[in-house]
Amino acid sequence: MIQPPNTASARPPAGSSAFEVSRSMRSEVPTRLAGAARFCDMAAVPLKGGDGAGQDIAERLIFESGRPVLVFPEEPERALRPAIETVVVAWDCSKPSARAVADAMPFLAQARQVRFFTVIDDKAIKDAGLGETLAKHLARHGVESSMEDVRSGGRPIGRVFEAYVAEHKADLLVMGGYGHSRMREFILGGATDHMLTRPPCWVLLSH
Repeated sequence: MIQPPNTASARPPAGSSAFEVSRSMRSEVPTRLAGAARFCDMAAVPLKGGDGAGQDIAERLIFESGRPVLVFPEEPERALRPAIETVVVAWDCSKPSARAVADAMPFLAQARQVRFFTVIDDKAIKDAGLGETLAKHLARHGVESSMEDVRSGGRPIGRVFEAYVAEHKADLLVMGGYGHSRMREFILGGATDHMLTRPPCWVLLSH
């Protein structure tokens, strides 16, 4: 007689990992990875300047997997530290930015410094004054944070994010991923496109 497996003993231990190797057409890779990522805590994608394939994969993961995506430069200008100590969060009180904060909570809880910044002259921001409410919400989770308004000064929004990361020597940038469809073509938002072209550090994007 064949005994059914013991469910408890068959369950993989916490913290275990697995990998899978499969073959597919190059054009199918982004879609297949987005589907697989739905069953993972997070997807990580290395990006290299001028590598359209990597950007296509990251884009598909952000908007189709339903999971957070961590992108990082394959050839960083400064070393990427494995320990996330300083986290900066681009906050505009939108659904994607709120989702990004929730997805990044494990990083926020372990960071030594958490800074939220809002670019106040880039676009109209609904309920921009709710930063204090957000700070209280995070404090209930044991996360101390600071809030700051910054101005673009006419610079592209991606450059503003990049400059803020450099100024505060951030290890991780957390932001919502933005995009919209136009004539069956997906158009990325300015900050999202910039980060998928040249991420300045570890960047967590959620949609």
